[in-house]
Amino acid sequence: MSQQRSISLSTLILLIAAVVGTLLLWQLRSLLVVLMIAVVLAAAVVPVINWAEGFRLPRWLAVILVYAGILAGFIGVGLLIGPAVVEQIELLIRQFPLYAENLRLFYQDWIARLTATRPELVGELFDPEALTTWLIRSSQQLALKSYSATTGLVGGFFSLILAVLLSGYMAADSKTLIQGLVGLFPRPWDIRLAAQVTPIGHRMGSYIRGRLLVSLVLSVAVTIGLSGLGLSQFAIGLGAIAGVTNLIPFLGPILGAVPALIVALSQGGWLVLWVLILFLLAQSLETYVLDPLLVGSSVGIHPLYQLLAVLGGTQVLGLIGALIVPPWVAGMAVLIENLYLRPKSIVEKRAANGARLTQPSGIQKIAPSAQPTPRLPS
Repeated sequence: MSQQRSISLSTLILLIAAVVGTLLLWQLRSLLVVLMIAVVLAAAVVPVINWAEGFRLPRWLAVILVYAGILAGFIGVGLLIGPAVVEQIELLIRQFPLYAENLRLFYQDWIARLTATRPELVGELFDPEALTTWLIRSSQQLALKSYSATTGLVGGFFSLILAVLLSGYMAADSKTLIQGLVGLFPRPWDIRLAAQVTPIGHRMGSYIRGRLLVSLVLSVAVTIGLSGLGLSQFAIGLGAIAGVTNLIPFLGPILGAVPALIVALSQGGWLVLWVLILFLLAQSLETYVLDPLLVGSSVGIHPLYQLLAVLGGTQVLGLIGALIVPPWVAGMAVLIENLYLRPKSIVEKRAANGARLTQPSGIQKIAPSAQPTPRLPS
């Protein structure tokens, strides 16, 4: 009777602890998002820090030099093309109502040619005001969700700064942090989890570095292509948009192509077809050349699960979730593979081999050592 009461009491305590822990995590969700971003950034820069440490530099100095170099690179790129990007995007936003009206007229004329006998079908098939309202509302909700994912702490910009600082601290003192974290688990799980830190960091870092390189190459390619097609007025801005959106797997290339297609459609003629071909070629270049070369198998999961990770991250955290959830899913896949799937496969193979050895194999032969040795006559 006392044993039953103790079990019920322990269950109640665990339930209360789970509820309190869930509420606490919900209150700290903004900080958790910052920590997720910091882990991804740290995994991306750790190989570079290890390389710099190979020159007999203290690890803290290698961290400072690497982060200073990255910051200087971003500042240099911003000073070089930042003003042109901002100017072209502002011009694009100001002229967007005109582009939307040209798109409506084009669609209306195209539908009218197909339905010359019933022009009222234009209003039934296409409502430009409703479509524009839906696009604006969806964009606002996505932006607000992305912004509110981190503003609960100290604000979007300061959250990014905090994530960078935390990632630098993680990279500088990674061994102590890992030992303290895995030390919370009993043996032999602490040893097993410690062995998974390196492959997890490698997969997460490889993924984010590969996405950045692919996006950079495609941004330059799209900018050059649009300039060659006569859209030099918006080429840099549209190329920057294509590069940033391409960081999001699957959905990013589509999002990056839409503004360029709208601008090309407003120009008329065959330009929209050439712009569409340009983005199709860029997508083919990414799929068949850049991704296998720069990203490779760093994700390690099925493309369907990658797509679900992107959609789920977008649904919960907005664009930030679409960027940081896939590398986390790739890291979790390492744990599933090494701690569950691989041991499960080994056990199944041993069981199959044991069953094969226990099966009857017919008449057994007498071993040569068991046969009587004939005596020679003395």
